[in-house]
Amino acid sequence: MKLLRLARILTIGLHFGLEEFFLGHERVRPLRWLVRATLFWRPLAEPRGVRLRRALEALGPIFVKFGQMLSTRRDLVPLDIADELAQLQDRVPPFPSSEAIATLEAAYKKPLAEVFAEFDATPVASASVAQVHFARLHNGTAVAVKVLRPGIAPVIAHDVSLLYAAAGLIEKLFAGGKRLRPREVVAEFEKHLEDELDLMREAANCSQLRRNFMDSPLLLVPWVYWDYCARDVMVMDRMDGIPVSQIERLRESGVDIPRLAATGVEIFFTQVFRDGFFHADMHPGNILVRAGSEQYIALDFGIMGTLTEVDKQYLARNFLAFFRRDYKGVALAHLESGWVPADTRIDELEAAVRAVCEPVFDRPLKEISFGRVLLQLFQASRRFHVEIQPQLVLLQKTLLNIEGLGRQLDPELDLWKTAKPFLERWMNEQLGWRALVKNLQTEAPKWAALLPQLPRLAHQALNQNRLAQLEAGLTLMLNQQHTRNRWLGIIAGLLAVLATATLYFNLR
Repeated sequence: MKLLRLARILTIGLHFGLEEFFLGHERVRPLRWLVRATLFWRPLAEPRGVRLRRALEALGPIFVKFGQMLSTRRDLVPLDIADELAQLQDRVPPFPSSEAIATLEAAYKKPLAEVFAEFDATPVASASVAQVHFARLHNGTAVAVKVLRPGIAPVIAHDVSLLYAAAGLIEKLFAGGKRLRPREVVAEFEKHLEDELDLMREAANCSQLRRNFMDSPLLLVPWVYWDYCARDVMVMDRMDGIPVSQIERLRESGVDIPRLAATGVEIFFTQVFRDGFFHADMHPGNILVRAGSEQYIALDFGIMGTLTEVDKQYLARNFLAFFRRDYKGVALAHLESGWVPADTRIDELEAAVRAVCEPVFDRPLKEISFGRVLLQLFQASRRFHVEIQPQLVLLQKTLLNIEGLGRQLDPELDLWKTAKPFLERWMNEQLGWRALVKNLQTEAPKWAALLPQLPRLAHQALNQNRLAQLEAGLTLMLNQQHTRNRWLGIIAGLLAVLATATLYFNLR
C-alpha cells in the first residue's frame, strides 16, 4: 500500500516537473539532465508555484491540507510558491449518503429514524475528513450533523509517514534544513489532523469557544448536543447566516462593512490575547455573518490554536513594539525569549527589523502584504540564526486569513490602528495595577491554604537539614574509619610478611 502510494506521488511529481525542487542541490544535480532528457515531452510552461499547487490537488485532500499550512510558513517556501499554495481549496467530493447513515446508526446503535425526526441525505458541505448533513431532532430543533469520512484514518497515516520522509530529505539535502525544523512542522500538522479525526475533540473546542464568547456581540458559536456526539459524529445547532465572502448580500441586509472588518480584527486579538485559544481555520468557507448585524458566526472547530501565557506575553510585547516602532524592543524580545543566540548584537538585529517594518507604516491595508512582511522578516532572521517556533505556525496562518478577510471586506482598513488600542489595554491589564489585583485574587486561596502549614513545613525543613548534616557526618566518619582500617590492613600485611621472612631465615 505504502509503496503504491509512493509510486503515485513520484509519478505525479514528475508529471508536474517537481523534481526541480530537489535536483537543484549539488549532491544530485547530475540527475537533473537525465530526468529532463527522459521526460522531455512534459508541458512545463506554467510557473513552479502553479505546478506545485496542481500536483498537491492531484495527490488528494491530505496533501492539499499540508499545502495550505505550508503557505503560512514563509520561512520555508519562497513568496511566489506561498502565494500560490494559499489558493488551495479543500474541495473534496462527498462520500455516499449510505455510508454516512451507516456510520450514524453504528454510533447510535439504533435506526436513524429513532434519532432524528428528519435527516437530509444530501450533504450541505464536504471536506477532506468529514461532511455535514442537515437534520431535525424529535423536539423540533434544527441541527447540523457532521460525519467522519469512512476509512480516512489509514490514508492519513500513510500520507503523514511520507511527509516525514520528505522532511528527512530536506534536513539532509539543504543547508539550514535542521534550523527550519521540517520534522516538527510535519509533527504539528499530524497533531492537528489527529484532532480532526476525533469529533468529540472538535465538539469540545466548539463548546469552549462558545463559553469564551457567551452573549458576545462579536461572535456567535453553535451549541453542541452532547447526547448525540461520538468520536465520528458531531451534532450542533444549525447556523443561519450570510457567507462573509458575499459582500453585496451583506450590504443589502444592512451590515456595516467597515465595522464588520474591524470586528474581525477585534475577534482575532480577543481570542489570542485574552483567551489564548483561537479558531485557526478562519477562511471564508468557515465564517458566516448574521444578517443585519456585524456579528460573525464561526463554523468548523477541528483546527484550534492555543498559546501559553509566555507566548501571549511575547507576542503582545512584539506587536506593541511594532506598533510603536520600537525595533530595539522587538530585538530584545527575541533575545530574552531565546529565539536568537545569546551573543547576537542587538543593534544589528534592530537595524534588520527596522529595514523590514518601517516601509509598511502609515499605509492602508490594501497597500500592505503581511505575507511579504513575514517573508522579509524570515529572510532577515536567517542571518541571525533565529529558531522558528512551530507552535506559532497556526497563529501565522490565522493572521494571514485575517488579512485576506480584511482586504475582501474593507481594503482601507488600518490593521495597526485597529489593533493598537486593544493591545495596549490588554498589556495594561497584564502588567498594570489591574494585573496585580487579578493575580492577588488568583493566588489568595493558595496562600490561605499554605500559611497555616508554614510552621510545620519549616520544622520539617530544619529536621531534614539536620538529618542531612548528620548523614554527611556519619558518612565522613565511616570514610575516615574505612581509610584507617585500610592502612591498618596494609601495615598488618607488611608485618605479617616481615614476620614470615624472619622466621624463614631463623629456621635456616
